[in-house]
Amino acid sequence: MSFPLLTATAALPAVGAIATAAVPAARRTAAKWLALLVSLGTLVLGAIQLVRFEPGGARYQLVESHSWIKDFGVRYELGVDGIGVALIALTALLIPFVILAGWHDADPLETHSSRWRPTQGFFALILAVEAMVILSFEATDVFLFYILFEAMLIPMYFLIGGFGDRAHAGGDEAAATQRSYAAVKFLLYNLVGGLIMLAAVIGLYVVAGTFSLSEIAAARAGGSLDMATNTERLLFLGFFFAFAVKAPLWPLHTWLPNAMGEATAPVAVLITAVVDKVGTFAMLRFCLQLFPEASKWATPVILVLALISIIYGALLAVGQRDIKRLVAYASISHFGFIVLGIFAMTSQGQSGATLYMVNHGISTAALMLVAGFLISRRGSRLISDYGGVQKVAPVLAGTFLIGGLATLSLPGLAPFVSEFLVLVGAFAAYPVVGIIATVGIVLAALYVLVLYQRTMTGPVKESVQGMPDLKVRELAVVVPLIALLVFLGVYPKPLTEIINPAVQHTMSDVQKHDPKPQVEAVK
Repeated sequence: MSFPLLTATAALPAVGAIATAAVPAARRTAAKWLALLVSLGTLVLGAIQLVRFEPGGARYQLVESHSWIKDFGVRYELGVDGIGVALIALTALLIPFVILAGWHDADPLETHSSRWRPTQGFFALILAVEAMVILSFEATDVFLFYILFEAMLIPMYFLIGGFGDRAHAGGDEAAATQRSYAAVKFLLYNLVGGLIMLAAVIGLYVVAGTFSLSEIAAARAGGSLDMATNTERLLFLGFFFAFAVKAPLWPLHTWLPNAMGEATAPVAVLITAVVDKVGTFAMLRFCLQLFPEASKWATPVILVLALISIIYGALLAVGQRDIKRLVAYASISHFGFIVLGIFAMTSQGQSGATLYMVNHGISTAALMLVAGFLISRRGSRLISDYGGVQKVAPVLAGTFLIGGLATLSLPGLAPFVSEFLVLVGAFAAYPVVGIIATVGIVLAALYVLVLYQRTMTGPVKESVQGMPDLKVRELAVVVPLIALLVFLGVYPKPLTEIINPAVQHTMSDVQKHDPKPQVEAVK
């Protein structure tokens, strides 16, 4: 029996979470190092998955399949395609940086009893989220995916509500109320989406008699499974609603600014760069593969929602006074681009959307973590409380600028390639949609450059005089992310070679082909 690599990649952070939580209260530093070592071990396993994955091979590779709940036809079934393995690599890559960036975010306050263990709990919850996200990218059984899709809400709820941003006064009751509100809103929105999805999951089983993606695909190909049009559309809507909440897509997005604003910067990265990718990933794996006709039926409406997300998110980012909420609204705009690429139903659009998931994760992590370092020094999230930072902390300002330029998709940095592919794919199929989406690029340049100007340039404000520059631990977080942004911006081929074959399978599922260019003959 071959080594169960997919199970091991998810099991290591799960076991690490339990071990970290069990570290004695007085050994906070040991808990941090244990969590970091576990995350690095998971990164190694994720890298092995990348090496062992064959882009030209079978659609799902490294497959594991075991009976789980036999009476209901539920199986423990895992497998990765090019899209899944790329997102597993992203998740495994970012978690060590999240842990390093949050090294002191959960140190206990003096008012707490020495028996209270916030540090151990904080890092254990991060590892638990990592385990569930990785397993959700690997799951090819619909019911198993649903369990993970819902279960990851629990640790995220406690990370948002229990370990809030200390830019607020540490024991301030109003700040605690805002954190609780953000955590409950996050939980309720995602639970409602999950409950609607549960009804669709049950409906799918009634129609197909199985939860296995491979069995459903085989039944469709063989003609033994033929869903009624209305049934397929209802099931599609149940799945898509849950994924649109998680993504988040307008108008189901309102939980994200609250959650990212009240969470610590590392947890905010965990939300938007890791957990939210499960929603857009699931649109590709489940919506398009299980319900191809319904996906094409819903495409016009979804493209409109994606356009609204792009423009609306960017406009609200321009008007923000809070640094973290600005990044949150920028992410809503970026997720609009991802959904646009998925439902443009072109190979360029879907390759760009998948690449965008990876690149957005890296660029948002770079920008948000540097912003977190900035906020921790000043103790404020308000843009108006900063000014002239580049004169007192030039390295911090420089890395902040690069993260911002990546966010606005500057050529030469990774997000540019993915955004360009999305727009090309969208324009090829829907020219008007592609033209309108470009407005988001202009607005991105506006909110990023205005943010940098107001915080980093101009006279040095008294409140930032003497602000220290980035320390060694902080540089260890930021420098590798910036290096990756440059590398993937110049040479994205290693990722596109893995992603493109999986995209071709998805295009085949929905029976779509790239439109031929309309070029007049030269006379």
